[in-house]
Amino acid sequence: MDVTADGSEKYVIGVDFGTLSGRAVVVRVRDGKELGSGVLDYPHAVVTEALPEDVAGDGAGRLPGEWALQVPDDYREVLRRAVPAAVAEAGIDPAAVVGIATDFTACTMVPVKADGTPLNEVSGFAGRPHAYVKLWRHHAAQGQADRINKLAAERGEDWLPRYGGLISSEWEFAKGLQLLEEDPEAYAAMDHWVEAADWIVWQLCGNYVRNACTAGYKGIYQDGRYPSEDFLAALNPAFKDFVSSKLAHTIGRLGDAAGYLTAEAAAWTGLPEGIAVAVGNVDAHVTAPAARAVEPGQLVAIMGTSTCHVMNGAELHEVPGMCGVVDGGIVDGLWGYEAGQSGVGDIFGWFTKHGVPPEYHQAAGAAGLGIHEYLTSLASRQAIGEHGLIALDWHSGNRSVLVDHELSGLVVGQTLATRPEDTYRALLEATAFGTRTIVDAFRDSGVPVKEFIVAGGLLKNPLLMQIYADVTGLQLSTIGSTQGPALGSAIHAAVAAGRYPDIRAAAAAMGAEPGAVYTPIPENVAAYEELFREYRTLHDYFGRGSNDVMHRLKAIQRKARKAQLPVPAEGPIPAGDPVLAGAGA
Repeated sequence: MDVTADGSEKYVIGVDFGTLSGRAVVVRVRDGKELGSGVLDYPHAVVTEALPEDVAGDGAGRLPGEWALQVPDDYREVLRRAVPAAVAEAGIDPAAVVGIATDFTACTMVPVKADGTPLNEVSGFAGRPHAYVKLWRHHAAQGQADRINKLAAERGEDWLPRYGGLISSEWEFAKGLQLLEEDPEAYAAMDHWVEAADWIVWQLCGNYVRNACTAGYKGIYQDGRYPSEDFLAALNPAFKDFVSSKLAHTIGRLGDAAGYLTAEAAAWTGLPEGIAVAVGNVDAHVTAPAARAVEPGQLVAIMGTSTCHVMNGAELHEVPGMCGVVDGGIVDGLWGYEAGQSGVGDIFGWFTKHGVPPEYHQAAGAAGLGIHEYLTSLASRQAIGEHGLIALDWHSGNRSVLVDHELSGLVVGQTLATRPEDTYRALLEATAFGTRTIVDAFRDSGVPVKEFIVAGGLLKNPLLMQIYADVTGLQLSTIGSTQGPALGSAIHAAVAAGRYPDIRAAAAAMGAEPGAVYTPIPENVAAYEELFREYRTLHDYFGRGSNDVMHRLKAIQRKARKAQLPVPAEGPIPAGDPVLAGAGA
């Protein structure tokens, strides 16, 4: 297709909204060349302890455990700052930009009024936690998820197998039910329960369009319908009309235009008013075209703070513990499969922050290395199994295949001789074992993995990549872009702008070339097979009901935290109080 028929180059913008920052990239339509980027760390980051005083005032109090919120205006700030910075770095004329597309972490939910105003920006709601964005890693709705799963299994709901038999606490329905039951006043004031992926598109073009990806994977939308009112009423009578009153809306196909850039959004971004704004998408799923992985059997692992695994299949199969399978969830005409790990880079970051002594940080600095690079250099000298450890990668719970966010991390085998590099390597290996568990589940369910492609920030660690190749026994290739999701969004923007007929064609022209390739080393594969058997023993013992100590510890923790939460001076806590409610969920 002639994408420069008027004789000039055309460009698109992809914006990737991650867990801690938003990244914009300018991409040439003709060949996908990335010309400039801009990054903004969210001013309020992830809110886990208490609402920030600059937006909520000083009366909100401490948040219960397992909460993870964000401030929606931080996302607008990415449009105001990162997009113009990317255009400036690219050195292009903004008038040559023909489209913009975005992707988001999921499931990240925003309660809004009818015009799209976030509830926390409405008078009287700034100090109420339930009025804020619930980030994907908000796990305080596990109790609601458990009830959804139990009821769905008892009733034999036909949509449940599409999600591996379990609905996650991270998803739309569990979080929505938590909001209703813990702050019914905020629930009543909310007009729409909106995926952040769709809310940011609404901010750009003025139209609210639900994207087919999150509707299917996170919103239990299968075969053209949501769970029935009868099912919802059985959960809670006040939840009966959740779909019709809070959730349902026009669903947009991936790659279509949701609308066109408004004058206000044009002023924010410095882009031309009226350019195409693509239907929203999820960071993982949008990366598959960037990796040119749009055919069956090509598994893409987007590895960052967490990992999402996405793959197309020609046939529908039920895979235990998968996050979902959706018709056209990645590209039209194929079934899109998703699985994931709730913690990967987050685990490594937690360990380097809280588990590594100062002298290691000092030695890293003296060597001119970051702490991750330094620990990797030490760990890479070890023979497989030399550290004597095995770990479970559940520090943020388990997304696949157990779908249980009450689970927690574990390291077995520590002695007085254990050093930080030993634990660090064991944690690297644990995440690889988690991915192997997912790959095996797909294979055993008739969805074979033929290629393994890695995108995301963690591909820069060669030891980690080799471990993944050895543990899975698969040749691993990395995407030749450091901005996989943003590039994938840009590809969707080009389709929405009419520059390519579909995602496959755009991916072929604009997708990144492969980066480094890692081949399994036979002796390493054999060594890791022995360790993987030990991982699976622990995995099933703690994760499949043999010993529920992790759940009991969570309950004890909630009880202790609830006892420490402040009580308002004017008297007892009223029913539905948004600050304290949910401490025992």
